[in-house]
Amino acid sequence: MDLNKLATEQRNEHTMALDTLSPLEFVTVMNQEDQKVAIAIEKVKHLIADLIEESTKRFKMGGRLIYMGAGTSGRLGVLDAAECVPTFGTTPDQVIGLIAGGEKAMTVAVEGAEDDALLGESDLRHLNITSKDIVIGIAASGRTPYVIGGLNYANKVGALTGSISCNPDSAIGKIATHPIDVSVGPEILTGSTRLKSGTAQKLILNMISTGIMVGIGKVYQNLMIDVQPTNEKLVERSIGIIGEVTGLNKGEATELFYESDKQVKVAIVMGLNHVSKVEAMNILNKNNGFIRSNEEGMS
Repeated sequence: MDLNKLATEQRNEHTMALDTLSPLEFVTVMNQEDQKVAIAIEKVKHLIADLIEESTKRFKMGGRLIYMGAGTSGRLGVLDAAECVPTFGTTPDQVIGLIAGGEKAMTVAVEGAEDDALLGESDLRHLNITSKDIVIGIAASGRTPYVIGGLNYANKVGALTGSISCNPDSAIGKIATHPIDVSVGPEILTGSTRLKSGTAQKLILNMISTGIMVGIGKVYQNLMIDVQPTNEKLVERSIGIIGEVTGLNKGEATELFYESDKQVKVAIVMGLNHVSKVEAMNILNKNNGFIRSNEEGMS
């Protein structure tokens, strides 16, 4: 392994005097480098869109979205998977984050785990993945054995495979059917891929999971209509969404919220079509969970 050949391991010519900068100078140069991330992602947007499109098809067939990575990359996948539950009302087994070394590795490095290709395969075997599933390997270096092992196994069972790397012509990109190699350039702190590389990975993961959820009807306009009201803030947000879409006042929206058993999407269809909870659920089932086909006069 020759790290010197990896773009993420190169020294950044703009930050050679990093240790001499004032706090303001440091923040300025870091901000300038971070701005390059979005520009780099712009160059691979078509690849991201293709992965979203194909992943949405699998998800509609009952497939699962599975992220896998090590270290920062693995943690970002676990984070994105966890956030899908309250944001989109998915179940924990619909979007899954795997990190080399298991849950312990979220807070403490597990030595050797990322270098174990068989562990990557084993973790996917335990999930009993099928051809309906989507497996996305995440590795800033693009060469993590844990991810390589997982992607190779996923290909064997016919799962859709994607990869996110921050090095051109990455090893995982050569394995995945939908590779995304985004070149963000050298880190301001040499080799610290939790910085620009981590930011790029997070932005792309945001696009993938949100794009899929839009594609399966969990978003109406730009509102999260399957939000899970698990705390006071989310209850207020849910009622506000119902009122925003239906044009009802807060009292009426609140009444629908509770009549629907706190199911925002159901409450919206109830309000738009002036129907009961059961009727609203039937309408949604007929339209594969989408609201746009259920607006008043269109049901």
